[in-house]
Amino acid sequence: MSCLELRMLMDIGPWGGGFGLDVVLTLLFLLSAVHGASFDGAFANPTVSLQEFLLLESSLAVTVAKLLAQGVGAGTGWALTRLYWSWELSQLHFIQNLIAPECSSSIHTSLPQAAFVEGSCSFLFHLVLLRMRQSHPLYRVPALAATVTFLTYTAGPFTGAFFNPALATATTFQCSGSSFWDYIQVYWLGPLAGMLAALLLFQGNIPRLFQKNLLYSRKSKYKVPKAKVTAQVEGEKPQRRKKEGKSNSEPRA
Repeated sequence: MSCLELRMLMDIGPWGGGFGLDVVLTLLFLLSAVHGASFDGAFANPTVSLQEFLLLESSLAVTVAKLLAQGVGAGTGWALTRLYWSWELSQLHFIQNLIAPECSSSIHTSLPQAAFVEGSCSFLFHLVLLRMRQSHPLYRVPALAATVTFLTYTAGPFTGAFFNPALATATTFQCSGSSFWDYIQVYWLGPLAGMLAALLLFQGNIPRLFQKNLLYSRKSKYKVPKAKVTAQVEGEKPQRRKKEGKSNSEPRA
């Protein structure tokens, strides 16, 4: 619900309530930081659940349950937000309630470019997520919040910067201006391709699909300097000669 409120502020806040983009982005950063700190490890993004499945971190049954919960949660949140807006508790809600039935598509560029934008946002988000997932929450939470805020600022004017199939489906699929297949390509296939590209670049493979590393060669964890190995080999030669000399000098029966 809070994401939908922020999207409303981004759409009508500048001219309907005097809220500039700086206010919206600051609230988005704080919301992302609070969510990451209080619900660490919980994501409402289906591509994150698919990423965990491909990394062998969750089973098929758990992944399907997560995807269903995320879809139902996004739909329920949208329905409750629409109900909340219908109460018209503020001027912004009154305006949003008037324009909601006539919403237009969030795609403001060509279809290939829109899919590329959503895919790029998903790629960068998942790359940061993969890089920071083992880090301390003190560093991981602000890094992810800053990434989401930056991507929303740069890609928002083109596609709305959802990079979340569940959120995009609940909020923009019913709007006019683009076909259902257009929405599928931009808001489903784009983020999915971005996630796969980030996983392949970071890991070199996709563990659930194949184990062979296509990008990086595996090196031994323990490295022995060549000079040390050479010295050991040279030091062993005199010891062998001494042993051989002793065996030859022993009296024979």
